[in-house]
Amino acid sequence: MSDAVFIPRFRRASDDSPLMRLVLIAVALGGLALLVLMPLVVVIGQALAQGWGAAIASLASHDAWSAIRLTLLITAIAVPLNAAFGIAAAWFITKFDFRGKAFLITLIDLPFSVSPVVAGLCIVLLFGANSTLGGMLIAHGHPVVFAVPGIVLATVFVTFSFVARELIPVMIEQGRAEEEAALTLGASGWRVFATVTLPNIRWALLYGTLLCTARAMGEFGAVAVVSGKIRGQTATMPITIEMLYNEYLSVAAFSMAGLLTCLALITLTLKTGLELRHADALAATRRH
Repeated sequence: MSDAVFIPRFRRASDDSPLMRLVLIAVALGGLALLVLMPLVVVIGQALAQGWGAAIASLASHDAWSAIRLTLLITAIAVPLNAAFGIAAAWFITKFDFRGKAFLITLIDLPFSVSPVVAGLCIVLLFGANSTLGGMLIAHGHPVVFAVPGIVLATVFVTFSFVARELIPVMIEQGRAEEEAALTLGASGWRVFATVTLPNIRWALLYGTLLCTARAMGEFGAVAVVSGKIRGQTATMPITIEMLYNEYLSVAAFSMAGLLTCLALITLTLKTGLELRHADALAATRRH
């Protein structure tokens, strides 16, 4: 009796019936419509419930403009800081060997696992009026909590991982050969960074910056704790949306939400265009 070797037959994706494929596509599109498209339609519909005039008038109020300016200001401060930190951290982690590298990477990932509310509470405990450091700052006229610096700190904390986590895989993939060759030819450290490293990571840097920008504009939890929700002073766009909604000012709340959504969609469009145009340069971030 001969020994028969059984070779299993693996099904390809194309072996599925057309009906099964249609069902899976319908489920995916239905989930997308339910979780993404319908909320957008509701927001726009509620914002325009009383016409364009009422929506524009609500956005032209003093409190609305203050919230918009504050959100853009916080984003303009937090994003460059996170970009600089991300570049420095990625350079340090990928170009040097040292003990504790894994621990440092874990610290960079910390904002992904810590609740933004907990982060805001830690800032309050550290810089609040009842703390030693916070009391000294307040006594010298530089309050942190319930002021713009506290909002900046909270936003920087919850977003500082984005740029670093995009750059680290790319720089690991590229290795150190080009930088070492430039140093051998006599280039200074800054010249190596400007002419070799930065051009190689520019698209990953822009990608991470876009992600950081989107998160900075929409951050609510940590900012809600440290801002004090002072109307016209420390209320960002997400905070203002909540305040208006709680006051049953639906048109104003949804108009502000619609504007914030438009800013997020612009960021998403830029991110998608970057992925489509520079897919090869960004591929390393998907392999790690």
